Amino acid sequence: MSEHDDQANQPDQPEKGKVQVGGKMPNFTLPSQFGALVSLSAFLGKQYVVLYFYPKDSNSICTAQACAFRDRYKDFKRLGAEVIGISSDSVESHRQFSEEHQLPFILLSDTGGIIRKRFGVPTSFGLPGRVTYIIDRQGFVRHLFFSQYTAEKHVAEAIRVLQSIQC
Repeated sequence: MSEHDDQANQPDQPEKGKVQVGGKMPNFTLPSQFGALVSLSAFLGKQYVVLYFYPKDSNSICTAQACAFRDRYKDFKRLGAEVIGISSDSVESHRQFSEEHQLPFILLSDTGGIIRKRFGVPTSFGLPGRVTYIIDRQGFVRHLFFSQYTAEKHVAEAIRVLQSIQC
């Protein structure tokens, strides 16, 4: 697991026994901001996946994170990766958020937080956690990054890891 920049301020870390570095990412299917069902397995064998869980559409930190992924999206594509964001917000909320901020990547609606719980994404100070997973083409987690309040670092960390994997 990576070093967590705000670990001292974050008592809740991803639960042991859940999705961890080196483990196989479980498949799931959720609706996108367009209402289409999207399965993680559709990307395997083709590209890396940068899968990030975030607390909520349209709050300041989540918006900064989504816009940072948007602004570096071409870099992710050049590195052979697709970006996918997941929160418990509705399909309609994701659609509006995506349109308002011109997000070129997929947002998935995990209403009820079922996938979040299956992955062991923690809560922090009562909020759903902010965790990014780097998944290789075979479906294994190569890196996991948890930082609740430094959203832009998720983007820089993901790019750094993808570059190091490809060297």
